[in-house]
Amino acid sequence: MHLLYPVILFIITIAGGSIPLWVKGLNDRRMQLLLAFSGAFLLSITFLHLLPETFEDLGSKTGFYILGGFFLQLFIQRFTHGVEHGHVHVHPNQHDHHHIPVWSIVAGLSIHAFMEGLPLGFNYRNSATGPSLYFAVAAHKLPEAMLLTMLVLHERGKKTAVTTLLIFSFLTPLAGMIATYLGMHYGFISRMVTALIPIVAGAFIHISTTIFFESGTKQHLLTWQKVLAMVAGVSIALITLFLE
Repeated sequence: MHLLYPVILFIITIAGGSIPLWVKGLNDRRMQLLLAFSGAFLLSITFLHLLPETFEDLGSKTGFYILGGFFLQLFIQRFTHGVEHGHVHVHPNQHDHHHIPVWSIVAGLSIHAFMEGLPLGFNYRNSATGPSLYFAVAAHKLPEAMLLTMLVLHERGKKTAVTTLLIFSFLTPLAGMIATYLGMHYGFISRMVTALIPIVAGAFIHISTTIFFESGTKQHLLTWQKVLAMVAGVSIALITLFLE
């Protein structure tokens, strides 16, 4: 059963990332609604599942790790240029794209993807935490993979976009499987993963809140469609509390 989750995550990421390969002119409004849903879902799972487990393991130290993860994500954003929370760098009428740091963005997103996969390999006390976290990460990676593919496709062509998508889709499940295997065989690795979980949680908080504040209309207003998307994300996360 545990092997099923990485496979599902890989498939969802590939499926989402491949959409720009065969659908031209993706609707920006729908993308923003998807981002709002995924951000709300990810933030809710972080607060409802990830943080309670972490505080139980690490106690008062957890706050320091969360704070560190928040600012670590801020540093990673220097390389990703905000793609992980919906910043699009491709504009239909823009002809000069040489200023877009494609490989810096890909490298930053790869580090982010591997880092967010590490908590997936941890054995949690609450049986619902693991699956809930997998699907929260998958919901986040769906628009993220789409935006990444759009960028690489526009800048480097279809072949490079497909290769990049395959590697990107594999990184997060790979990190989860590595953490599971090493954690089972080496005690210090298990302790490291325990400390990494709140760091990743801090990064999730940064990404989710940035989605809320920066996505949507140019005036950053909360439209009723965006509110409904966020409510849907929170509601599904609340349902996972009853899955234990």
